[in-house]
Amino acid sequence: MNLRLRDLHSRIAKAKLECLLVTSPANISYLVKFASRDSYLLVSKKESIYFTDSRYIDEVRPRLLKEGIAARLISGPVFDTIAAACEDLNLKRIGFEGQSLTTAAHKRLQEVINCKCRLILTNSMIEEIRQIKDSEELRKIKKALHITMAALRFARKLIKPGKKEIEVAAELERFIRYQGATSSAFDMIVASGPNSAYPHHAPGSRKIKNNEPVLIDIGVEYQGYKSDLTRVYFLGKINFLAQQVSKTVFKAQSLALSKIRPGVKIAEIDRVSRNYIAAAGYGEHFGHSLGHGVGLETHESPRISGRTEGLLKPGMVFTVEPAIYLVGKFGIRIEDMVLVTKKGCKVLSGAINQ
Repeated sequence: MNLRLRDLHSRIAKAKLECLLVTSPANISYLVKFASRDSYLLVSKKESIYFTDSRYIDEVRPRLLKEGIAARLISGPVFDTIAAACEDLNLKRIGFEGQSLTTAAHKRLQEVINCKCRLILTNSMIEEIRQIKDSEELRKIKKALHITMAALRFARKLIKPGKKEIEVAAELERFIRYQGATSSAFDMIVASGPNSAYPHHAPGSRKIKNNEPVLIDIGVEYQGYKSDLTRVYFLGKINFLAQQVSKTVFKAQSLALSKIRPGVKIAEIDRVSRNYIAAAGYGEHFGHSLGHGVGLETHESPRISGRTEGLLKPGMVFTVEPAIYLVGKFGIRIEDMVLVTKKGCKVLSGAINQ
């Protein structure tokens, strides 16, 4: 049996449900083990059914068969088809994903479901399972990182005075496709000079100038799995302030990395890095969380924040990205991806020449 489905079955039973209607594309992809498009998945011990339309049904049916999942064609209103399946299986307590099923969709499903059935809200049931990556997932993540690191090395040749941010982003986009990436994991960030002080700056027509930093935040998708890395490159001379800020950010990341091991509170990882930046006088210039999980989604559990409850566990993969943003001057962010191991952590992104 598909081990991911078996794990989910136990969680469904523990929640005193008979089934779970999965509507999150990432969660469906995780359970069926291939990229899901325009589909729904009903998971129960009696039967698991994948619903999709005529564009995909013939393509996915052989893959689903290998995972012990039935394929059903959506003909007519989708929730009518799902409701009929629930009635056929005599399912009464139906869990649904509160984070991905819209209010309108919930209302429509409630209208067509058997009056004896009850829709029950669930939150993060599958996301909790997805936090721990298996060997196949790690292989794909590492490949995505390999492509990303190659792109960052290529970026060093691209960033020259007079080149527009948008031009650099376009050439990087082309490069990753030729290296085997399905696509970029998100809209790439190429931020030069004062634009680097904006965490999610969109590349524009500004031309890169000498003696200023260029921040590049890039990730790719490989067979459904994502990567996410950030580096800052300097053209010409690095002024004293930029040097000091860079040293502070690197030290803040080093302190966080040294704390990562199983059993450590997730909030503590954020805290040690943030406290160091604050002690250096830049606390108000680091507003976002220290990191986030990466896998089928660029941002997923666990969130590495001072407000996150829970402990680090072996198999978790997430970013560590301290930063200092000085609006009107520049911003420095260094972002790596790490794997929590049985004894500590491994920096998956390795070293890239700065």
